[in-house]
Amino acid sequence: MQIAPHLHRIGNDIVAAYLIVTSDGITVIDAGLPGHWRDLQRELVTLDRSLADIRGIILTHGDSDHLGFAERLRRETGAPIHIHPADADRARGGEKPKTPLGRFRALPVVSFAAYALRKGAARTTYVTETIGISDGQVLDLPGSPRVIGLPGHSPGSVAILSADVRALFVGDALTTRHVLTGDRGPQPAPFTDDPAQAVAILDRLRGTDAEWILPGHGAPWRGTPDAAIDAVQALVS
Repeated sequence: MQIAPHLHRIGNDIVAAYLIVTSDGITVIDAGLPGHWRDLQRELVTLDRSLADIRGIILTHGDSDHLGFAERLRRETGAPIHIHPADADRARGGEKPKTPLGRFRALPVVSFAAYALRKGAARTTYVTETIGISDGQVLDLPGSPRVIGLPGHSPGSVAILSADVRALFVGDALTTRHVLTGDRGPQPAPFTDDPAQAVAILDRLRGTDAEWILPGHGAPWRGTPDAAIDAVQALVS
């Protein structure tokens, strides 16, 4: 699905991954669930592009519902997988801390679980080879993505800013559709290692030049990062 020129989404409001599409190639931000592989291929057909046009994958963090097709894509095309070193072990199948479930409603939970199973969540392939990224780094990939460190949801969570497409990819630093409650709009994400830190660290995104806030879960949100952050922090103040 095209969000804006050069900016596409794979998946839906439950689980999403993104493409930055330029004349120099494609950058994939997060890799959703294994079943999104077919969605990726279908999106490439609509773009008249191929897997060979993908120059790299950036993972905003190492949770399994963001790893999806990353390892398959690396094996089949050689496209490197970039992730912060603090989350590299998690992306390789390492232990993830248990977090409180918090509020939930039955229907959204069932919808999330059903969609995840349909998209192959039970057959997660963990990554085996990664390239480390760091806060402030601008990667040599289409869209000139810049890394913004956001530890909180996980130790190595990052946001990715592409000024070329005026988009801020936030992973699970915030959500616009809570997978456990169904609530919509900018808000803290569930399954977060350190909820207080995750909310406070969002201030690092203030003033960034973006008009699209793109979470791993929820609808694309059009507006300034400051407005999204204000909405999230107001909910926990």
